[in-house]
Amino acid sequence: MAGGFGSRFWPLCSVNKPKQFVDLLGTGVSMIQDTFRRFESICPRDNIIIVTTKVHEAQVRKQIPGLLSYQVLCEPFRRNTAPCIAYAASVINQINPNANIIVTPSDHAIFGANEFQRNIMDAVSMVDSHDWIVTLGARPVNPNIKYGYIQFRDAGIRGTSSKIHKVITFVEKPPFDMACQFISSGEFLWNAGIFIWRLPILIEAFKKHLPLIAEKFFTLTTDTTTKQLKEIYTQAQTISVDYGIIEKADNVYVLEAEFGWSDVETWNSLYLAKPKDDNGNAISSGKVMTYDTHNCMVHVHPDKYVVLQGLDDFIIAAGADTLLICRRDQEDQLMKFNSDIDLMKKLINTKNE
Repeated sequence: MAGGFGSRFWPLCSVNKPKQFVDLLGTGVSMIQDTFRRFESICPRDNIIIVTTKVHEAQVRKQIPGLLSYQVLCEPFRRNTAPCIAYAASVINQINPNANIIVTPSDHAIFGANEFQRNIMDAVSMVDSHDWIVTLGARPVNPNIKYGYIQFRDAGIRGTSSKIHKVITFVEKPPFDMACQFISSGEFLWNAGIFIWRLPILIEAFKKHLPLIAEKFFTLTTDTTTKQLKEIYTQAQTISVDYGIIEKADNVYVLEAEFGWSDVETWNSLYLAKPKDDNGNAISSGKVMTYDTHNCMVHVHPDKYVVLQGLDDFIIAAGADTLLICRRDQEDQLMKFNSDIDLMKKLINTKNE
């Protein structure tokens, strides 16, 4: 799934270049390239399908050359993750009606490629032999209030890995005190947003819980015209697969991940996910020298030299033409900053005209 906005990573990201197309982690590749490479070691390259928007199709094909026509599906409108998954499933159904399907975001950070591959293959093996929907859950390392949590039964499932558990309930973005209780109980995992299921089980779940989407989307073929696709999306519910299916189904199991995970939704979540220097600074990109500077998140052009002195708990981020210096605990104002910069640019352009 590669249809995200990335607006919270302004000024590095924009509507035209959301975070999946950017090297946020400082690895030398974008997040979607990293995700694609990770799955190339798990399944044949031709089995990987990317769902994005028409606006971003060219970027997908530029960053991942050689994709076949069916491997890039373009949604005409954003309708959240349930229609997105139904669209891809309808195409997969024409190729292999009994396929095992892994659904994953393209813009999450995974730490530990070998552990990730092992967990995914374990999950595939489980859904291949059981009528289950398996989701991956990461062990919480802090009481994050912006993540979803999965409560599970403590006892493992007989005859399977001790890391697989029956899901009891899902809790989306709990208050801080509740998140602390979740962690102390040992019965909750972060919802990593990765789902594994067999195609017949997926279709059955859609028909039971989201029948209107199932009725429209599972009639799609490779010959469906752009006009027909727009009509289907116009009528589709805007709903997440989590809320529409996963939280309602009674055959959902969670596999506790052995790899590190972050959805890197904000600058602060990127800061928490990145390694730190001795002063707690997370430097993602750039030639950065720090003096009496602590607990800062820094992401500038890799060729830029930056000197920071006397800063504590700041975000320093550079886009194509904008430099942001903002307190980490004030990043919820980024949308306002972005709007003000756009207004300033318009005023300057009008004056120049």
